[in-house]
Amino acid sequence: MCNMKLKKLPFELTVCKVNDVSSIDLSSGFYFVGKTDEEISLVCKTGDTPAVTISRDDGWKGFRIEGVLDFSLIGILSKISSILAENKIGIFAVSTYNTDYILVKKENYERALDVLARSGYEIW
Repeated sequence: MCNMKLKKLPFELTVCKVNDVSSIDLSSGFYFVGKTDEEISLVCKTGDTPAVTISRDDGWKGFRIEGVLDFSLIGILSKISSILAENKIGIFAVSTYNTDYILVKKENYERALDVLARSGYEIW
């Protein structure tokens, strides 16, 4: 059993691609932007999704690993994703400097939290 805490995010999320960052509401309280030479990806609250996107996928819910994760810690995201994969639950993961966020489709959200709780994670 583990003693990690997972905090539920109280809103629905959208994963999308946008043409440029100017369409992103940077005053929003929650968003992730990933930019490469091939695309600009955005994860945001569904209500904050730009009006024009290249592609979008609604219906995500998420949770975060509580606390600041030291870079020397190994396998945290791998363990969670393995548990969910064993239960046929796909994920979309994003990370900040401090921690990891795991998104699952909303129809799998409660089941994902249940299997993680049974695996020893504290959900709040």
